[in-house]
This record gives sequence, C-alpha cells and structure tokens, in this order.
Amino acid sequence: MTDLRKLAYTEVPAVGLGCMNLSHAYGVPPAAEDAKKVLKKALDLGITHFDSAALYGAGKNESLVGPFLKPVRKEIFLVSKCVLFLDEQGNRRLDGRPEAIRESVEASLKRLETEVIDLMYLHRLDPDVPIEDSVGTLSDLREEGKIRSIGLSEMSAETIHRAAAVDEIAAVQSEYSLWSRNVEIGVLEACHEVGAAFVAFSPVARGFLADLNLDPQGFAEKDIRRNMPRFQDPHFSENRVNLLPRYQEIAEEVCCTPAQLAIAWLLHRGDNIHVIPGTTSAQHLEEDWHAGKVILADDQIDDLDRLINQYSVSGPRYAAAVQAQIDTEEF
Repeated sequence: MTDLRKLAYTEVPAVGLGCMNLSHAYGVPPAAEDAKKVLKKALDLGITHFDSAALYGAGKNESLVGPFLKPVRKEIFLVSKCVLFLDEQGNRRLDGRPEAIRESVEASLKRLETEVIDLMYLHRLDPDVPIEDSVGTLSDLREEGKIRSIGLSEMSAETIHRAAAVDEIAAVQSEYSLWSRNVEIGVLEACHEVGAAFVAFSPVARGFLADLNLDPQGFAEKDIRRNMPRFQDPHFSENRVNLLPRYQEIAEEVCCTPAQLAIAWLLHRGDNIHVIPGTTSAQHLEEDWHAGKVILADDQIDDLDRLINQYSVSGPRYAAAVQAQIDTEEF
C-alpha cells in the first residue's frame, strides 16, 4: 500500500480519492450504481481519504458519498468544501459570509449523513469577505463539534498566513502536477511554515498525463476542459508533440503507467503532500493507488522536471475570467 502521511489530526494513505468526477465537471456523470462501484473499490484498496464538496453536482456528490460510506464512517477521513456552490438556476455562486458558511456546513452534514466532517475547506476566497471572518466561522463550527479541522482551497501564501493567524489550518488544497506548478511560487513554503498538509488535485493534469491518446474533440459537451486553454489548439497540439513522447519513454524506463508516473512525481515532492486523483473507473483507481509503490531515482525526477514545467507547457491552466476568481499567483 501507499505510505501513511499526516493530515489534520490523523494519518491517511498518501493517495486518496477526489470524488468530483462521480457527479460533476467532465460531462455526464456515471450512474449511481457505477459510481458506488468506484467507492467500493476505493475501500477495498485501503483508501480512507474521500474528498467531496457542496459544489459538486449541486450537492449530489455529498448525497452519494456520505450515505455509501456511512457504514464505515469511523474508519474514513471525510472531507467537504463550502463557500462555492450552484444556485437554483445552476450558476456558480461564491459566498464566504459567516451566515452562508453556517448554512452550507449544516446542509453538507445532512447530505453526508454524518454528525461531523473531518476536514472542511473554504473552496475559494470570497474577495468581498475578509478571510479572517470566514475562517473564524469555521473555527466556531469546530468548537461546536460540526467539523474537526479547517482547510483552504486555491489560496495564496499571503491568505494562508492570514488564515493561520486566526486558527490552525490543517490542509491547503490546490491543483498541482508536472504541468501546473503555481503552488511552487509560495504556497508550498507557506504550508511548511504554518504546519499544513498540502493536498494536490488533478495530479495527472486532468487526464493529459494519464491518457496519452487523449482527444479533446471527444470531450462531452459539458466537460469543463473544453474551456481550458491547454486543451484547445494550438496549445494542446504543442503540448502533445513537445511533452508526451519523452514522457512516455520515462514511464517505460520506470516500469509504470503514465498516470502512475505523474502521481509518483508528486509524492516525491515532500512528505506532507497528498494526492486525490479523481476517476469514474475502478480500474483506473487501482492504477492510481499503486502509484504509491513507484520509486523514482533522482535522475528520473530531474528528467521530468526538465521536460514538463511552467516554461515548457503551452497555455495557461484557466481562461482569464476563471483565473481572476482564484486567489493564487500564476507563473
């Protein structure tokens, strides 16, 4: 199995499960029974870290994950996020006001069918609400026994330090992979300084470093990657031609799959780093889990860093309008 790493008040395997794909973001989600097969596979493998959010499927993800995991609730680490959600019209809303956070957490507790959530993230920074107020509300909820620990998602080093001055920040979550290195500017250092774990989502670059034959033309109509510059030409074609042939060679040299190589690279970045790959396939989940066994030599890590980095990847990770909503620095 993959190694155990500290997360908040406990230890969990370094590879967890990002549950978003089961209800949200990449086109039509799987049927409930198929999604439950993925969750069961995760339990069978030994995964205990399950990451959900109020946003995913407008609450449907929490309603799927929580009841399914309820029989093993004491053995798992259950995570959700507040502040970002879909309104009744299906539009994304951001609300970090104390009263909105309280309402969101109470709704999550009901959907997850649990009395306490192990880690609650602020999903994004609400620029209209001081971070101190939002974190202060989560601190109150922790004192009340509604949540056990506090996290931040997609926030800058400065915001992390401001938040940590209010209460302990157990974890910071952001996109991190070979081709999304923005957290290396200051977020990873801030995590060390405040004693927070770092949780990497989209560790296989939203599929780019997992399926080397990926074709954006085949994306579903509502797949969020359709609006991401790196999955649009000319960026996608340039990245495929310039990055993937050598990347595949390195995976073959290491004797692992491309997805496992991407996850293993992340796990080698530091012992406070966790990864939460998402998938709708039990087979892919098992592949991701076994990435925890992959050992990379220093020269292999150096090869990967030279090949795929903030200077070699073509295109920004988000369109300008989306990036403007995120409290992180970009290369």
